Amino acid sequence: MNQKMRSMLFAPGNKYELLQKFSKIQPDIAIIDLEDAVPDSEKQVARENLQKYAQEDKTAATTYVRVNALVSEHFEEDIRSIPPQIAGIVIPKVNDASDIEWATQAIERNSVSAKILVGIETVKGLMSVQDIFGTASVFAAYFGAEDYIHDLGGLRTDGNDEVLFARTQIGISSRLFGVPVVDQIVADFSDSERFMKEAQQAKSLGFTGKLCIHPSQVPLANQSFSSTPEEIQQAIELLKVYDEAVANGTASIVHDGQMVDEALAKQARRILSQNND
Repeated sequence: MNQKMRSMLFAPGNKYELLQKFSKIQPDIAIIDLEDAVPDSEKQVARENLQKYAQEDKTAATTYVRVNALVSEHFEEDIRSIPPQIAGIVIPKVNDASDIEWATQAIERNSVSAKILVGIETVKGLMSVQDIFGTASVFAAYFGAEDYIHDLGGLRTDGNDEVLFARTQIGISSRLFGVPVVDQIVADFSDSERFMKEAQQAKSLGFTGKLCIHPSQVPLANQSFSSTPEEIQQAIELLKVYDEAVANGTASIVHDGQMVDEALAKQARRILSQNND
């Protein structure tokens, strides 16, 4: 079974009471954050909480840890603190493939065994995204729009025009290299309408899920990146009619008012395949 990545919920590592809520909220991926959400004075507390959580909680197999950036003084200590129960390491602000090589060496040096998920959050990272995704150790990625726009010197807008190019390039690279990608946060967690709109945009661009910063966003992400019962039934009916036509020597038919050929059949198969994961 493939790991679903519809919802990835962050919680600051220095707030143990929030980590304890992961099992109730049940995001596809729970991320204990040692980076942006934790002040320098609390970094060691966050690492200790990580150790405690991995020992006490039964959901550690779907838990990732976001370490501090490679250039940070905290990176190596973060890596040393990762317990074996943790499924993945999230490395933020990756700029190029050499960053991954350096991170992999640190992980191996500390005898850590976990999947690597990278953050594409800088202009250089975006321009190097194919090299990064082409690195064998990269399992998945996310797009961090806020840091990307800060690095760009741009301005965030509700319409997301300023990140359309970046999201498109990341979606294309995801398809080329088979690396699933998760979309940017919506900082205003009270704005469910914006979250759902962005999720549909992301899905159309090839993303598999969305970053969440509040528990209320998790069901919205799961819903947005799951097929509805109607979509599943439509896919079943389309394939039934199409397969019968192919068996009779016809590869293009009219079904439910639209032309159906192999391209649409592939989309229907993908819907059913994702529903069976």
